[in-house]
Order: sequence, then structure tokens, then C-alpha cells
Amino acid sequence: MFETLTDKLGAVFNKITSRGVLSEADIDSAMREIRVALLEADVSLSVVKDFIAHVKEQALGEKVVKSVQPGQMVVKIVHDELVKLLG
Repeated sequence: MFETLTDKLGAVFNKITSRGVLSEADIDSAMREIRVALLEADVSLSVVKDFIAHVKEQALGEKVVKSVQPGQMVVKIVHDELVKLLG
């Protein structure tokens, strides 16, 4: 189960880090893929919704848009939110 989740999240991260500039559509697409990966890993729907909302709110903020490597910032945001979620 965790290998599959790791693979899916890794694929999403590879997509977003390979782009120089991220649009809102890119972030939406990445969040959709992360949502599906978490749900397929049997994470509670309410937990997934809250997680995605927090990540998306931060990812659409100015610090990512103006970041030198926006893809890396999104990966960091996802990581930080996962750490908060898991404790």
C-alpha cells in the first residue's frame, strides 16, 4: 500500500518540479492526483479534503508564485502538511 502511495506521490512531484512555472491549473491537477492517491491508500475522505484544502491554500499563495522553483515549494508544502497530519 505505501509503496504505491510513494510511487504515485513521487510521480506527481516529478511532474510539478520539472516545470519552470506553475499555473493554478497545474496545482489543481497535482492536488487532484494527490487526492486520488490518498483515497486509494484508504485515507479518510474528511482527512483528504482537509489536507488538500490546506496544501492548495498555501500553494496558491504568493510565496509559491514568486518562488525561484515553485515546484519545489509545492513539494515542501505537501511534506509539511503530511508531517502535521501524521504528527
